[in-house]
Amino acid sequence: MHKMPRIWLDYCQFLVDQGRITRTRRTFDRALRALPITQHHRIWPLYLQFVRLYPLPETAVRVYRRFLKLSPESAEEFIGYLCAAGRLDEAATRLAQLVNDERFVSQHGKSNYQLWQELCALLSQHPERIRSLDVGSIIRGGLTRFTDQRGRLWGALAESCVRSGHFEKVFDSYAQLEESLIAAQLESAAVRPLEPGEEVELELRLARFERLMSRRPLLLNSVLLRQNPHNVHEWHKRVQLYQGQPEQIIRTYTEAVRTVDPLKAMGQPHSLWVAFARFYEDNGQLEDARTILSKATQVRFRHVEDLAAVWCEFGEMELRHNNYEQALSILRRATALPSRRAEYFDSSEPVQNRLYKSLRLWSMLADLEESLGTFQSTKAVYERILDLRIATPQIIINYGLFLEERGYFEESFKAYERGVSLFRWPALADIWLTYLTKFVARYGGRKLERARDLFEQALDGCPPRHAKTIYLLYAKLEEDFGLARHAMGVYDRATRAVLPAQQPDMYNIYIRRAAELYGVTHTRPIYQRAIEVLGDDAARELCLRFADMESRLGEVDRARAIYIYCSQLCDPRITGPFWQTWKQFELRHGNEDTIREMLRIKRSVQATYNTQVNFMASQMLKVYNLAPGQSGLDEMKLLEQRAELMAAEAQRDTAPPRHKLLFVRWVLTPTHGC
Repeated sequence: MHKMPRIWLDYCQFLVDQGRITRTRRTFDRALRALPITQHHRIWPLYLQFVRLYPLPETAVRVYRRFLKLSPESAEEFIGYLCAAGRLDEAATRLAQLVNDERFVSQHGKSNYQLWQELCALLSQHPERIRSLDVGSIIRGGLTRFTDQRGRLWGALAESCVRSGHFEKVFDSYAQLEESLIAAQLESAAVRPLEPGEEVELELRLARFERLMSRRPLLLNSVLLRQNPHNVHEWHKRVQLYQGQPEQIIRTYTEAVRTVDPLKAMGQPHSLWVAFARFYEDNGQLEDARTILSKATQVRFRHVEDLAAVWCEFGEMELRHNNYEQALSILRRATALPSRRAEYFDSSEPVQNRLYKSLRLWSMLADLEESLGTFQSTKAVYERILDLRIATPQIIINYGLFLEERGYFEESFKAYERGVSLFRWPALADIWLTYLTKFVARYGGRKLERARDLFEQALDGCPPRHAKTIYLLYAKLEEDFGLARHAMGVYDRATRAVLPAQQPDMYNIYIRRAAELYGVTHTRPIYQRAIEVLGDDAARELCLRFADMESRLGEVDRARAIYIYCSQLCDPRITGPFWQTWKQFELRHGNEDTIREMLRIKRSVQATYNTQVNFMASQMLKVYNLAPGQSGLDEMKLLEQRAELMAAEAQRDTAPPRHKLLFVRWVLTPTHGC
C-alpha cells in the first residue's frame, strides 16, 4: 500500500513521536517519492512541522527549498523560518525576490508596499549580517519608488549606516533629506507664490541646513565618542574642533578625563591630562596646570610609563618657567620609594607602587642632578639606578663620563666594571670599548699588565661580530707600549676570531703592520696562511699581491711558484686579468720555456674546467634522453636529479679542486734567501 497517503502519514507520525531524526527524514523522503505529486500536499505539513522541532537549520532550509518548488506561494513562511533561525542573508534575498515579483500574491494579504517595508526594516536592522544585497542601493531605490514615505526610508537608511559603523553616510543621508525638502519647497515656490508661513518655514529650513553643515565634524565626533567614550584620539580631535572657544575646551577636557577609563582607553590616556595642563600653562594659569598634573599623578594608569610621562611633563613644565629647584624636587618625589614596593611588570599592583623602577624618570633626574645638583647627589642617583638594576649601557657610560669629567678616574673605571657585571654580549660592546679606550688614554703603558688583563677579559666570550675593534685596540696598545711580537700575536689571533667576511681586512692589516715592524720578508708566512684560509676571491687577490712583492724583491722563482698555485683558482673564462698579469710577469722576467710552461698550465686549467662542465652536461643529457619508463624514474625524480646535477656543477665551477700550498713552501726555502 505504498500509494496510500494515510499509511505514510501514520508511519511518519509514529517515527516523529519516537524522535529518530535521520530515519524519520528518510521515511518522509520515501513517502514523497512513492506518492504521486497530487498527494504531496498531505505529507508536507507534517514534514515541515518535523524539521522545525529540532535545531537543525541546514536540514530545515534544504527541506523548505524543496517545498517551495511545489508551493512557491508559501515563500513567506520560509522567510519567517529563516529570520527565526538567524539566516538573515538568505531571508533578505528571498524577500527581495518577492518584492520584485509583480505576480506574487501574499497568503497573509500583504501588499507589495508592506513587503517592501519589511525588507527595509530587515536591511536597516541587520546590515552587517546581510552580504548578498546592497543595502544602500535598495533603500535609495525606495526613495524614488515611494515618494510619500521618504522620511521613514531616510531613517531606515540612517539606521543601517549607524549599525554598519558608516557614520559619515548617516550625516550625508540627513543632509540629502534636508536638501530634498528644501528643493521641494523651492519647486513649489516656482509654481505659485509662497504664503508667509511657508516662507518662514523655508528660511528656517535653510538656516537649519547651513548650521547642520557647519556642525558636521562635531556631530561625527559625537557619534564616535558615543560609540566608544574611551577613544583618546577622538577627544583630542574634539578639542581641536573647539579652537577659539576656551570654555568649551575646558569643558571637553574635564569631561574627557572623567570619562576615559585608563584600563579601557584606546591610545595614551595620560596625554589628555598633559594636554589639559598645557592648555592652562599656555594661557598663563600655572597654578591650575600644577593642579591638573598633581591630580594626574594619582590616576591608576594601565602602564607605568603613562604615569612616568606625567611626572616628566610636570618637571619639564617647571623647567620651562625657570623653576629649577621645583623641577628637581618633583623628580625626587617621583622616584622616592613607595610604602609598598612591587615589581615593574606586576600588573596586579597600582602603577604608583611600581613607578620607582621607571628608567625614564631616573634618567631625567640624573640629567637634572648633573646640571643643578651636587657631585654627591648625582653620584647617589647613579648608584641608586645601579642598585635597582634598571641601568642601560648608555647609563653606565654616562656615569663613567660624569666621574671622569670631575677627575675621579678610578671611580669611573669601577662604574664600568659594575656595568660589565650587569650585562652580557652584545650589550657589553659599547661599555667595553669605552672602558678600554678611556683606560688606555689614562694610563698608557704605566699599567700595561692591568690593561692586558682587561683586554683578555673583554675578549673572553666576545662574539666574532664585535671582536675586530677590540683586537685592533689591543694590538695598538702592544705596538705603542708593549712588544712588537705581542702585537703580532694579537693580530694572528684576530684573523681567526673575527667573522669570515672580516678576515680579508684583518689579514691585510696584519700584513701591513708586519711589514712596517719587521720588514716585508716577515709577511711571507702570513701570506701563505691567508691564501690557504680565505675564499677564492680573496685568496686570488692576495696571491697577486704576494707575487708582486716577491718580484719586487727579485725572487722570481718564488713569484712564479705563487702564480702557478693561484692558477688553480682561476678559470680562464672569468679571470682574464690574472692570466694577463702572469703573462706580463713572464715577459719581463721569464724566457721562452717559462712562457711555454705558463701557456701549458693555462690550457690544462681550462681543460679541467671544461671537462667538469662537459661531464655534467653529458650526465644531464643521459638522464633526459631516457624515457621515464626505461629509466624507472618519474618526472619528479627527473627534476630532482636535474637540480642536484646543476647544484654540483655550480659548486665545482666556483670551487675547483685546490692543492695545498706545500710546493710553494718547498720553493720558498732558505736557499732562496728566506
